[in-house]
Amino acid sequence: MTTSTRGTQVPAVLVLEDGRTFRGRAYGAVGETFGEAVFSTGMTGYQETLTDPSYHRQVVVMTAPHVGNTGVNDEDPESKRIWVSGYVVRDPARTPSNWRSRRTLDEELANQGVVGISGVDTRALTRHLRERGAMRVGIFSGDAVTDEAAMLARVQEAPEMTGADLSAEVATKEAYVVPAIGTKKFTVAAVDLGIKGMTPHRMAERGIEVHVLPATATLEEVYAVAPDGVFFSNGPGDPSTADHPVALMRGVLERKTPLFGICFGNQILGRALGFGTYKLKYGHRGINQPVQDRSTGKVEVTAHNHGFAVDAPLDKVSDTAYGRAEVSHVCLNDQVVEGLQLLDRPAFSVQYHPEAAAGPHDAAYLFDRFVSLMEDQRA
Repeated sequence: MTTSTRGTQVPAVLVLEDGRTFRGRAYGAVGETFGEAVFSTGMTGYQETLTDPSYHRQVVVMTAPHVGNTGVNDEDPESKRIWVSGYVVRDPARTPSNWRSRRTLDEELANQGVVGISGVDTRALTRHLRERGAMRVGIFSGDAVTDEAAMLARVQEAPEMTGADLSAEVATKEAYVVPAIGTKKFTVAAVDLGIKGMTPHRMAERGIEVHVLPATATLEEVYAVAPDGVFFSNGPGDPSTADHPVALMRGVLERKTPLFGICFGNQILGRALGFGTYKLKYGHRGINQPVQDRSTGKVEVTAHNHGFAVDAPLDKVSDTAYGRAEVSHVCLNDQVVEGLQLLDRPAFSVQYHPEAAAGPHDAAYLFDRFVSLMEDQRA
């Protein structure tokens, strides 16, 4: 149950599952919400973050102290709604200033029923999450604020992210087509596991007609569009539960169709090749993560949003059921696997977000690499 009391100083409390609490003021909708507490280090792009389906069932803590400066527009959302379960900021902007702004961030959160909290020491909260790891959290405001023991019990009853199968909850229910911009060169079947709107747009810019399919799509439905390539998108949840996408990807690999995966798609490729996955302590979220392309040695500044990673060896080429595979990209902060590629079939993936919404454009070449695979296959 949520309500909005914009313009008033409604008390709010954030309660972590280990019992630590932070007090502040309601921001957005008033009520209660639960999810996994994670932090994002991006200093801009909050609108894209909020509407990224990969944040489903997560309460996002913004490390940048001042949020909402540019308001909310109608051009930047990555999907049709806000997906975060809750939002935590330190100093919300009182008045947005941007020529594209249509309303305040506070208004948008309230309109979509997203419970948030402001006035929180987000630096202290982020340091706590870095030390203890991502954990369940609740935000309570207005009449939802009760005694701390009762609120903590509610938080500890909430489901954990480990074991959560969420991609079908955020994916499209019906297939749709994003037409190529200019001359059509290729057709791609994109399996929607929580796709961001900018991703098919980046492909369309390269002359690709993108058929976006539900997460439940069958192999027959994928190949019914006669694809030159198949794409597996980003998305929320624990990849260890994603048995259907893994089986679907194995079918694509068996047919040797050019394949590209981003984020959750990278984890699906890892599982399809026989590697395991694991939960990171606090994950990578933000638009400033250094990743090295091991084939060139180039270091890219990249946008991330993932709490799980692939467990693949960094120091050798692995033999899989689909030929040799290797780690293509690695995070320089912690040596987490950030990309995979097959050496004997046209398939690769990255853990980060090359569509740059929001974020740097260092990794845009990956869409060109996908085009090159389809050109080679056609030749």
